Amino acid sequence: MDMLTRVGLGPQYAERRPRELSGGQRQRVGIAVALIQRPKFIIADEPVSALDVTIQAQILELLLELRRDLDLSYLFISHDLNVIRQISDRVMVMRDGHVLEQGMTEDIFTNPKTEYARSLIEASLL
Repeated sequence: MDMLTRVGLGPQYAERRPRELSGGQRQRVGIAVALIQRPKFIIADEPVSALDVTIQAQILELLLELRRDLDLSYLFISHDLNVIRQISDRVMVMRDGHVLEQGMTEDIFTNPKTEYARSLIEASLL
């Protein structure tokens, strides 16, 4: 119940079925479940990709808040570079399973070293 409350849902959500929840509520329940064991590291694979922009922003803010409050680290996997820029301290650019570039987020976004990273960043600005 503590984790449901921590992610912005009340205890009444513990009895609800997934079909009774919105996409954002389902995502919050998933985050609560991941936090029950009090991990220090969470792998989040496209955690906001199926959500509308408003709900994405809420979930990203929640993830940042939890990172601060619970001293968490995330491996955040996404194709949405705007989301990556918002939530990440460090970035790794991969192509076909190979790391092409890695470094501090703002360094990668302002001065990409590879043509592939440059083209991804330019495409995200459109």
